[in-house]
Amino acid sequence: MTHHLRRLIIIAVLLAIGAGLGWYWSQPKPVVVRLQAVERGSVEASVANTRAGTVKACRRSRITPAIGGIITGLPAKDGATVKKGDLLLELWNHDLVAQVELAQREAEANRARATEACVVADVARREAERMQRLRKQNIASEEATEKAVGAAKAKRAACDAAKAAIEVADARIKVARENLERTLMHAPFDGTIAEVNGELGEYVTPSPPGIATLPVVDLIDTSCLTISAPIDEVDAPSVKPGLSARISLDAFPGETFDGRVRRIAPYVLEIEKQARTVDIEADFTDPADTARLLPGYSADVEVILQTREDVLYIPTEALLEDQRVLVFDPDSETLQSRQVETGLSNWKLTEVTSGLEEGERVVLSVDRKGVEPGALATPEQAK
Repeated sequence: MTHHLRRLIIIAVLLAIGAGLGWYWSQPKPVVVRLQAVERGSVEASVANTRAGTVKACRRSRITPAIGGIITGLPAKDGATVKKGDLLLELWNHDLVAQVELAQREAEANRARATEACVVADVARREAERMQRLRKQNIASEEATEKAVGAAKAKRAACDAAKAAIEVADARIKVARENLERTLMHAPFDGTIAEVNGELGEYVTPSPPGIATLPVVDLIDTSCLTISAPIDEVDAPSVKPGLSARISLDAFPGETFDGRVRRIAPYVLEIEKQARTVDIEADFTDPADTARLLPGYSADVEVILQTREDVLYIPTEALLEDQRVLVFDPDSETLQSRQVETGLSNWKLTEVTSGLEEGERVVLSVDRKGVEPGALATPEQAK
């Protein structure tokens, strides 16, 4: 074989290889897709909050004194557990204590005067009765009898006035004690002190009208916690008190808590540049679930509107516009567009009433490049 012939053979082989590679690279490449089989089970229709909700105590009291004054007693401490009626804070009140004592002394004096006046009135009454008997016997004069009767009436009036003065004195004591009570802050219920904003010797003032200031003592009843969350106004008519709910918290990823809708706000909240929402409140079904929770945790609430058992369903993310899905055909290894009819749906699952069979696999990665009807496809390998 001549050198020229060998060169021609090599060139021919290279051209054949190039043609083969060109043909190979010109063929359409299968797109890798993520698939999910159509399954049978339960599907729920639900609505969820539009923004993060909050764990709240059923009772919370931000306590501020009704009058200004210097703090002279501060039994309240951050994190302390208190009982209803426990003293939390005391302002300087020596003058008011003195007023209470003065009012009590005045009341005691009024009682003594009333006793004296009523004894005198009783004596005058008996004298008047004696004079009336003597008058009937013509022993006492009419003038003396009338004078005795009039004196008895006057003494009785003085007795009644003295008794009324006792009531006035008692009312003064009550006023003085109420003024004194304004300097004492007591726990309105059993709870835990979240925060104390004050120190001994500081001067505190009540909040001016329309201006919010920090409470001196923030008291929370942690024995009862609830979830407050906003839902879209469009979903509000379908939510009713008593519906079941699932509660999830960022502080406990992967966990859900059973709950129940307790209350729906009777008004729509309008916040600038945000959608209009309606606040709902949900309670925990099992009170023991709240043992680990703290007021202020962020929370999400999914309200269950309706549940259907033993139905076909697909992941909601597989559903395209116009009620279509892409189905993987294992025989041709292509993607086929399929029209379906759906029933109940939520953000995760959608019920399929017709158009699919159990076990068929639908495409989840619908946003990937090249994912379209008729495209060659290969299933993504599970990691």
